[in-house]
Amino acid sequence: VQLVETGGGLAQTGDSLRLSCTASGRPFSAYNMGWFRQAPGKEREFVGTISWDGSTTYADSVKGRFTISRDNAKETMYLQMDDLKPEDTAVYFCITDRSKYGYSTVYIAWHWGQGTQVTISS
Repeated sequence: VQLVETGGGLAQTGDSLRLSCTASGRPFSAYNMGWFRQAPGKEREFVGTISWDGSTTYADSVKGRFTISRDNAKETMYLQMDDLKPEDTAVYFCITDRSKYGYSTVYIAWHWGQGTQVTISS
């Protein structure tokens, strides 16, 4: 499977950005998807997930500001980021479960994209 993230860039505090992740190489609709991020000098941090049937989970740090969605017809997952803060500055990674209709939360074992940089200025 190949994951490609797009939509990163530079924004200001309070702005919005939308990241996209396109997955190819297998039936998109059957797999859980998610987002992680890694800020400079910090460990990778869970952002949220969306299951194959559309259920979502979010980290407390982004709950109420970020929204994950998916368009199975376009084989694309989205991360809508609103009310951005400087602490949201990070490389954002798209991830996807290795198993169809899976239940794993061992995210390090999922497939990972290369990441896209998001920088928020104050």
